[in-house]
Amino acid sequence: MNPKIVIVEDEEDLLELLEYTLGKEGFETIGFMNAKKVEQLLDEEDIDLLIMDRNLPGMEGSEFVQRMRANGIETPVIFLSAKNSDSDIEEGFDRGGDDYITKPFNMKELLLRVKAVLKRTSKVGVSDTLTHRDLVLDKSSRTLSVDGVKVDVTKLEFDLLSEFILNKNSVLDRDYLLEHVWQDGEFYQYRTVNVAINRLKEKIDPDKSKNYIETVRGIGYKLC
Repeated sequence: MNPKIVIVEDEEDLLELLEYTLGKEGFETIGFMNAKKVEQLLDEEDIDLLIMDRNLPGMEGSEFVQRMRANGIETPVIFLSAKNSDSDIEEGFDRGGDDYITKPFNMKELLLRVKAVLKRTSKVGVSDTLTHRDLVLDKSSRTLSVDGVKVDVTKLEFDLLSEFILNKNSVLDRDYLLEHVWQDGEFYQYRTVNVAINRLKEKIDPDKSKNYIETVRGIGYKLC
């Protein structure tokens, strides 16, 4: 069965282009110009990916995703937005995005990143766990607990932390993380890695007392 992608974009020409391009790649697409009926669709159908603009009529796109996450909907999300500052990107990840592409964008880049997110989020979990200190990742349910307390993380953050634990004795540079977590580093920027790691660190160590992930200046990051 072909992956099913919902696109929410208020520029009609761009929406049609996205539907056409993704359709040629074999994806089934459903387009909307606002988010009014999207949550109902996500509840009723198995959707593999949501491509979401932020500047939408009615509810702003990242606010919609934040509400969607609060309601327990875990559909992967790629933001496609003209909001392109570091704080905008951080906000998008913080509100539940799995990836963030800024406009104007390269269509080949979008296709590669769509495929990367689908590859990453379609993995079937194995009934085992990854542990480090008081971090426990359950791969079957894709959940994280810190000192016995469940911490909500995105699929990207779960995969990022998994990669650190699997390589707990190594320093991981940004190119390695782009290749192994984002699946294709050609079109990603290092700041994407920095933002994602900072958000992960805030979730697992909000008072900065445990220092799970350390920056190795000029090289990358390591688990402590």
